[in-house]
Amino acid sequence: MRIAINTGGGDAPGLNAVIRAVVLSALNQGWEVFGIRNGYEGLLSGEGVTPLTRADVRGITHLGGTILGTTNRGNPLEWPCPRPDGTVEIRDRSGDIARAFEELDLDALIAIGGDGSLRIASALADKGIPVVGVPKTIDNDLAATQVTFGFHTAVEVATDAIGRLHSTAEAHQRVMVVELMGRHAGWIALFAGVAGTADVILIPEIPYSMDSVCQKVEARYANGAGFAIVVVAEGAYPVGGKPFFQDPGGAGRNARLGGIGEVVAHEIAERTGRETRSLALGHLQRGGSPVAYDRLLALRFGAAAVDLVKERCFGCMVALDPPDVHAVPLAEAVERIKTVPVEGDVVRTARALGISFGD
Repeated sequence: MRIAINTGGGDAPGLNAVIRAVVLSALNQGWEVFGIRNGYEGLLSGEGVTPLTRADVRGITHLGGTILGTTNRGNPLEWPCPRPDGTVEIRDRSGDIARAFEELDLDALIAIGGDGSLRIASALADKGIPVVGVPKTIDNDLAATQVTFGFHTAVEVATDAIGRLHSTAEAHQRVMVVELMGRHAGWIALFAGVAGTADVILIPEIPYSMDSVCQKVEARYANGAGFAIVVVAEGAYPVGGKPFFQDPGGAGRNARLGGIGEVVAHEIAERTGRETRSLALGHLQRGGSPVAYDRLLALRFGAAAVDLVKERCFGCMVALDPPDVHAVPLAEAVERIKTVPVEGDVVRTARALGISFGD
């Protein structure tokens, strides 16, 4: 068989481990493997498809990023095409994908991505392209799998940052607000906030009240703590409000969240008079070497994806249902996102510890 692999959407620690597992598993079957550069761009341009050998994937399991490159602006179903007058026309280029796939005589595509990328993969599967999906997102918001690789690494990075903020916040008697990733789901903020002993955690699933946030901050000072740590997911928003966007998107651009941490910090300072600073970790959560859990899960997903190709189980995604990795239909996998259950165990644990969610 001749199979191709691509990585789409935001990068996540563990992508290279998946690529290595796919390549080695496929080569051990006697197959040929091709890497598509930058999502689907390499397939559409005809200049970004290259054979992958054992040498190409040697020593990459521990590396962050992706040797194939990625993009979150390369949706072939909504491809931006500039017009001579400077405007942009949005076209469906899935037919071009199918033709390129046929011309390269490929038998299957293993698409690694998050919610958006796998929706594209599901649509391509509906058009007859033999696709197997691999779930990837640090946000951990794909409902069909218990966890996605990259999530645990992001939580480790965020927890370490929160721990470091404790010492500087205490030294200066400040309120420190740290903004973490989490567009629709607050998994990173919740896990890192609890593990890092934050005082306030604001997530998209629980709209917050600034009165409640400031009450918790003031209670910290009243009890003699002298500082406070507030963790905010980028998609958090106040009661009756909406998420804060740096870029609303359009013309082929995705809407970009960001800045809510600064907003929350400003309001805390205005309302309490406390010296307040904010920090957005941003892409630090995506970068660097994956932790052992994410490496192992990524390798398991890659090997399982090759098994699904061998079984011709197309239109499916590999998913973790402990203790095993199994197949779920792609359409089912992207049907809904996995948000934090507001009455779940981790939220209850946080409340038991005295952590405020601003509600």
